[in-house]
Amino acid sequence: MAPAGVRRKVGVVGYGRLGQSLVSRLLAQGSELGLELVFVWNRDPGRMAGSVPPSLQLHSLTALGERHPDLVVEVAHPKIIQESGAHILRHANLLVGSPSALADQTTQQQLLAASHHWGHAMFVARGALWGTEDISRLDAAGGLQSLRVTMATHPDGFRLEGPLATTHSTGPRTVLYEGPVRGLCPFAPRNSNTMAAAALAAPSLGFDNVIGVLVADLSLADMHVVDVELRGPPGPTGRNFAVHTHRENPAEPGAVTGSATVAAFWRSLLGCCELPSRPGIHLC
Repeated sequence: MAPAGVRRKVGVVGYGRLGQSLVSRLLAQGSELGLELVFVWNRDPGRMAGSVPPSLQLHSLTALGERHPDLVVEVAHPKIIQESGAHILRHANLLVGSPSALADQTTQQQLLAASHHWGHAMFVARGALWGTEDISRLDAAGGLQSLRVTMATHPDGFRLEGPLATTHSTGPRTVLYEGPVRGLCPFAPRNSNTMAAAALAAPSLGFDNVIGVLVADLSLADMHVVDVELRGPPGPTGRNFAVHTHRENPAEPGAVTGSATVAAFWRSLLGCCELPSRPGIHLC
């Protein structure tokens, strides 16, 4: 929600399931929340036909400056962040829905440089990551020793690339990857965003030391399950502080995004519209 008396202009990049939900809400509720939808872009513009008013359809991201957005919301694909993120930050704050793109160090450095040069913020949606603020606080206090994020769903819910694309389930439950999040993101760009958000929430560990686990589970046809396990410093008895959260997110069969994540993203959009435009990366 925009501050009282201030109208925020919002552009949406990507018109898949998540983009469609955001556009629908902005058209229905934007006015009362102080938000104005000024454009929608999709790699395949035909997908917008009949549902997005022609006046709101943007046919080239190079022309987004003409719409004068205050915030651009990316819900397309990590490649869009890699290819156009710096250009977007020249004109507006950016809400990144595909933080797996930031596992590429060159991309992250380029976007941070653009953010500071143009004075625009780069927000990252927490998505399906439960306990984001607690992770960040423990990390900032120097007490986060390890962080492990496991994402499990039916094999049909994965969009894998490279060597992972040829990995097949060997039973009811198969671990497809276990290791640093940085190594997973290029090969599971649409299924590693929760893990990427965790790496950004815990910069002392980052993409190289936060562990990501991707699991194909044949029993999870209509659900995404995310387990977050962290360890902190030992107490007086020598036992370590530990937290384990287990999140079951209903999802349509084969869907990349679960139902609760769609709602969480809308809250992220509203939240970052209330925050000041400070250069740098901020989870929202």
